Amino acid sequence: MTAVIEDYVTFLIVEKGLAENSIKSYQRDLVRYSHFLRAEDIGDWEIIDRFDILNFLQELKQEKKSPNTIIRMVSSLRKFHQFLKQENIVTNDPMLYIDTPKKAQTLPKILSTVEVEKLIETPDTKKTLGIRDRTILEVMYATGLRVSELVDLRVDDLHLSMGLIQTKGKGDKERIIPIGEEASQWIQYYLAEARLKLLKKVTKEVPYLFLNHRGGQLTRQGIWKNLNALVRDAGIKKRVTPHTLRHSFATHLLENGADLRVVQELLGHSDISTTQIYTHITKQRLSSVYKTYHPRA
Repeated sequence: MTAVIEDYVTFLIVEKGLAENSIKSYQRDLVRYSHFLRAEDIGDWEIIDRFDILNFLQELKQEKKSPNTIIRMVSSLRKFHQFLKQENIVTNDPMLYIDTPKKAQTLPKILSTVEVEKLIETPDTKKTLGIRDRTILEVMYATGLRVSELVDLRVDDLHLSMGLIQTKGKGDKERIIPIGEEASQWIQYYLAEARLKLLKKVTKEVPYLFLNHRGGQLTRQGIWKNLNALVRDAGIKKRVTPHTLRHSFATHLLENGADLRVVQELLGHSDISTTQIYTHITKQRLSSVYKTYHPRA
């Protein structure tokens, strides 16, 4: 069973060209699935039926897995069993008889514009790392980049004279994103005042835009750690992640009249239904503002 899962992972890398995080997610799901099958003494893909899968999903529920985790697992199993049939490893697909649970819609948490301003102004820009952190916050809020896209951003990806940056998102899909004057000016200041100092700590050229205190590529974990400290220093009580700035970017654009298709393109969503979650946030905010300020609400 392990060998077949490894073949499937290779298929996802070579044939599907999925992002590394997506591949790891599929792999984790299938390893969990195979552990269940072994515990049930099922050693052959061919004999798995819908009742085995229903029992597996029931076990996940008993483990208090979230509805969204179970939905993702169903999706992973559906694609995997399609692969098994496609490769003639099995003759039947038990997932044909399994319904996908309805997704519980949860609205992403966002920061208000006042909170964003407060956070962005928190880094101490008299210090080298403070300049870097201020620039990171400016870029994240100005572009809506995923944290993985941010750490992989290279100096060559900047086209500041045209007010643009380029990035590769999920599935290595490239997109061009406009960047505002404020963020652009901070990038230029960071390049001149901070990045050059950080580069002196290494003996070779580093292509990545954002560097750690040792002059190497800043990691996602480094972004998270620094952001947590800045949120605390800013006195913001909400739980804030790098994705919170991405959500805030999208929501504030829509609140100010941006077209949903444009926001979809900026975020790099392949399906507009993913972007539509933000329209629910803006409607919720409009309702809240109305109830707060209208004299007869």
